[in-house]
Amino acid sequence: MAAATRLFSERGYDRTSVQEIVEAAGVTKGALYHYFGSKDDLLHEIYGRLLRLQQDRLDAYADADQPVEDRLRRAAADVVVTTIDNLDDARIFFRSMHQLSPEKQKQVRAERRRYHERFRDLVAEGQRDGVFNAATPPDLVVDYHFGSVHHLSAWYRPDGRLAPQEVADHLADLLLRALRP
Repeated sequence: MAAATRLFSERGYDRTSVQEIVEAAGVTKGALYHYFGSKDDLLHEIYGRLLRLQQDRLDAYADADQPVEDRLRRAAADVVVTTIDNLDDARIFFRSMHQLSPEKQKQVRAERRRYHERFRDLVAEGQRDGVFNAATPPDLVVDYHFGSVHHLSAWYRPDGRLAPQEVADHLADLLLRALRP
């Protein structure tokens, strides 16, 4: 997985052969195909592992016994940090998702939708409770925040002046300021 992720991020999914992956990983094609039925399965798993991590963490934040503003802020910051911590995965996701088989694209979209809906539910809860301004539809709030998250792989550099948590705090603060009544 690590070799494929690095190669897909550097060269692109379509410009990376299975042979190059197995050579970089120091395994045989048989070993690769033992775990993954195809290159498409490998790409799908790269998406899946980041989505699962983020979903598990979002579920924990959303289910916590804390005020909705705290839960949303933690979730908003966490998706930034986990994206930066997995920047190659995110880069591959946005460059190559269209290259998955139609069935796997459908699965990924469903998983992403579940994540976005859970995040949206936190916004809607805060709006219903009067904690957040209800003028902006929750779906638009989610699109606003995730628009910035989705572009991290285009501009964030690990050797830049802001650490992952600093970027996360700034973006989470922007989101909460936009929601203040």
